Amino acid sequence: MADYTPRPEHKFTFGLWTVGNIGRDPFGGPVRDAKSPAELVRLLGEVGAYGVNFHDNDLIPIDATPAERDQILKEFRQALADTGLVVPMATTNLFTEPVFKDGAFTSNDPKVRAYALQKTMNAIDLGVELGAKIYVFWGGREGTETDAAKDPITSIKRSREAMNFLCDYVLDKNYDLKFALEAKPNEPRGDIYNSTTGHMLAFIETLDHPEMVGVNPEVAHEHMAGLNFVHGVAQAMEAGKLFHIDLNDQAFGRYDQDFRFGAVNLKSAFFLVKLLEDNGYDSSRHFDAHAYRTEDYDGVKDFARGCMRTYLILKEKAACWNADSEIQTLVAEINADDGSMDQYFGKYGAEKADALKAVSFDRTALSQRGLKYERLDQLTVEVLLGVR
Repeated sequence: MADYTPRPEHKFTFGLWTVGNIGRDPFGGPVRDAKSPAELVRLLGEVGAYGVNFHDNDLIPIDATPAERDQILKEFRQALADTGLVVPMATTNLFTEPVFKDGAFTSNDPKVRAYALQKTMNAIDLGVELGAKIYVFWGGREGTETDAAKDPITSIKRSREAMNFLCDYVLDKNYDLKFALEAKPNEPRGDIYNSTTGHMLAFIETLDHPEMVGVNPEVAHEHMAGLNFVHGVAQAMEAGKLFHIDLNDQAFGRYDQDFRFGAVNLKSAFFLVKLLEDNGYDSSRHFDAHAYRTEDYDGVKDFARGCMRTYLILKEKAACWNADSEIQTLVAEINADDGSMDQYFGKYGAEKADALKAVSFDRTALSQRGLKYERLDQLTVEVLLGVR
């Protein structure tokens, strides 16, 4: 039997807010008792995770006294030392507190915008102190329910100003830190600015330091909008901007479900893992998901183990797909190229364009070729079902 034991080189991480989710939802209260950050680190050590990530207030409550902060950090550091877990990523909670009800960086209130910058600088300091190399930004309240409330161009400018300020803060402090922006189309706001990975990639190119900023796409966020997550990740990878990734699962068109990775769309999860592994993705594989509300903490452990195990199984299936002779023969046939068109591709030239315009193409013959995608997809399904 194959070994699907998670190891440090897999870089599997979870947030304190994931395994620490107590099962509250809009229609019901908690079903699990809250655990301390140190207890959650030990839980993750037990299931074999590589690292733990956090929002600032996952670790340090917003109203903690200095003495309480010191004690929490002492216990957290001890748990990291005891388990060997690391902190690869950190982020700021700019969405829970009532002060952020109309956004943080895009709030119409300048005092709220200033407080959001202050809170983020302090949280960056904390993340760096604990070893984070990636800092994620999810603008959960950066949006509207009515466009009468905010001018969208002004909001874009406010977002840019905040990111430029924080990039300069990191540079001024000589922190070894990069930013990753996380898109979401809606929830909790009616509409959230920079709603997809593509929006974020375009926004990044307008910043003063675009080299410092990439993306952190999440499966559920793109699936909520009915988008193909694999394509969004591919665009980010091709641009050299996939700094971090949030793995979970989600039924298309639903609210943000944050299911265990691979729990809903196995074929999509397969092609995502294949994309990451085939292209040498080397950052954290972060599971931003949580256990069903039906579970106790044994079930939370089952959830965490399941996320990692499914990823490793799909990694193995991707290797099988790549090694399958019939599949690879089909792939080679589909992509066959005799080189006769090479002279017309690449950099534009006037002579090249004139020569291409003079070529006579047989549209009928070209259209009659069967591409065998049905067979290729069926073979993919058979790989996933374990019969190949």
